[in-house]
Amino acid sequence: MIVLGVFLANMITDSKKSFAPKSEKVVKTVFTEVVQNGTVQIQVPANGNLTAKRRVELYSEVQGVFRKGNKFFKEGQRYNSGETIIRIDAAEYSASVQSAKSGLYNQLTSIMPDLRLDYPELFPKWQEYLSGFDMGKATPALPEMTTEKEKFFITGRGILTSFYNVKNLEQRLGKYRISAPFSGVLTEALVTEGTLIRGGQKLGEFINTDLYELEVAVSKTYSDLLKVGEKVALTNLEKTKTYEGKVARINGSVDQSSQTIKAFIDVADSYLREGMYLEANLDAKEENDAIKIDRNLLLENDKIFVVRDSILDMIDVKPVYFTDKKVVLKEVPNGTVIMSKPLIGAYTGMAVKIFEDKPSTNE
Repeated sequence: MIVLGVFLANMITDSKKSFAPKSEKVVKTVFTEVVQNGTVQIQVPANGNLTAKRRVELYSEVQGVFRKGNKFFKEGQRYNSGETIIRIDAAEYSASVQSAKSGLYNQLTSIMPDLRLDYPELFPKWQEYLSGFDMGKATPALPEMTTEKEKFFITGRGILTSFYNVKNLEQRLGKYRISAPFSGVLTEALVTEGTLIRGGQKLGEFINTDLYELEVAVSKTYSDLLKVGEKVALTNLEKTKTYEGKVARINGSVDQSSQTIKAFIDVADSYLREGMYLEANLDAKEENDAIKIDRNLLLENDKIFVVRDSILDMIDVKPVYFTDKKVVLKEVPNGTVIMSKPLIGAYTGMAVKIFEDKPSTNE
């Protein structure tokens, strides 16, 4: 039985056949493109927040109670140019102005008899001025004094002093009413109707919504390349809208902490709002005999893969400009077949197959 068992075990062992797996050589497919050097426009990316080109902070120079106007003094309220934004109660001060104007009128009236007797040639001019003097309107300018005698006479009677006192009071009376210097919208309102306003108190902020300004910081490397008047492409954060701006101003000094220069871009659009975040692409310069590829195709900062006779190889290149996604290269010969998309596990000497996109025959 033992001998029979050994014999059967040997037969079973000899009956097993081992099959070695055949190793198949896998050739990966790569995407390529043929190099054709040309002129690459280098754009400097920048970003910032919009601010209104024209803005006014509203302050009161006088004291009084804020009276209700034709429109509510609220954020978002629009005003046309010249329209009253704030009206402060000026009844008491207006009465003092009228009193001063009345005193000036009395002084003018008192000198008329003397003018008729001593200077009859001057009487018609001053009589005409007195006739056109309206207590309800702004005080008109005094007649022009042509002779020394006329100047001495009018000055000696205190007419000039009273006139300029009245004009000074009228100027201050005008500060009880704040009007819109341009058409725009109220973006900040710090007081309401009935509030007691004090001199020097900030009342709000008023902006023009027709033109905005974008402040961006650009590396000092491109300080001599930026030019006023150049057009700039602007996009919003979601990349859904594009606007066209223009470089309006460039700061002449370099920020010592960041080594950047501030550039200001004007942009106008009805969809824009103050505080919006925009990204800008400034045309800095043109690089001749260069190409632009994806940044993830650059190896060791100065090499790229090329395809030669279905074999991967590596060549040296000269990067001249980097962005977050692209790189501009020089010294890549025309006609070179380079990889256009990265390949995982690629190495020099690797056998590859070039992907050929065959056009579809279906219409």
